[in-house]
Amino acid sequence: MKDGQPNTAGAGRTDCAHCPLGKLDHFRRFDDDEQDYVEGFKTGELITETGATIIVDGAHNAHLYTLLSGWAFRYKIMEDGRRQILNYAVPGDLLGLQGSITGEMQHSVEALSPLTLCVFERDRVNELFSNHPDLAFDITWIAAREERILDEHLLSIGRRSAYERAAYLLAFLNRRGRLSGILTSKHNVIPITQQHVADTLGLSIVHTNKTLKKLKDRKLIAWGDGGCRVIDENQLAEIAGWEETEEKRRPFI
Repeated sequence: MKDGQPNTAGAGRTDCAHCPLGKLDHFRRFDDDEQDYVEGFKTGELITETGATIIVDGAHNAHLYTLLSGWAFRYKIMEDGRRQILNYAVPGDLLGLQGSITGEMQHSVEALSPLTLCVFERDRVNELFSNHPDLAFDITWIAAREERILDEHLLSIGRRSAYERAAYLLAFLNRRGRLSGILTSKHNVIPITQQHVADTLGLSIVHTNKTLKKLKDRKLIAWGDGGCRVIDENQLAEIAGWEETEEKRRPFI
């Protein structure tokens, strides 16, 4: 990584025809023309370790990324060093789209676990709208969905109690992890720390620790060195008063 720009030299490449995301029921299938275009649109793959910065706030990044495997999070840092985590990314999510509109990124993205990302040239996004309207609609859908998620996060911070906020966040992350295929019965730990939770919910680490202990005591979650394992997603959602709209097969690029 140099000046916020990834180096894709020597990176491996997953054939789009055999994309692991396309095999999951959660994602829509490309037709042959779309698959050929996406294969040509993709310039390579980026593989990073936990803690790597993928996108830098204020940078003019030349790339878009689709998260192929792993967890990441979007965040902003205040002048005094305080961090606000805005959202989390799971396989199938598009990173860097904001820069295609504004010219520079207004947030940073960090790897929460080892990542593999498909890399695309940001300057070619207009081709989608000119030549592949269905794919262009997919990008619009992804942006609208991100807005809906952020609306729910804002509601959580503004109106839910600390207990409800924590329940919502963990139910939300667990559901997204399950649907994207990154959480399975064998690998079912969300790789976050209590500091990540605190920085997402706008709470002190002490308050966060006490709140998570209440959920743990009710046997709704289990916490270990590797992160959080959700035991009862439905009960967490009920505590938060959160009803997620069921999605049909969602698009990805």
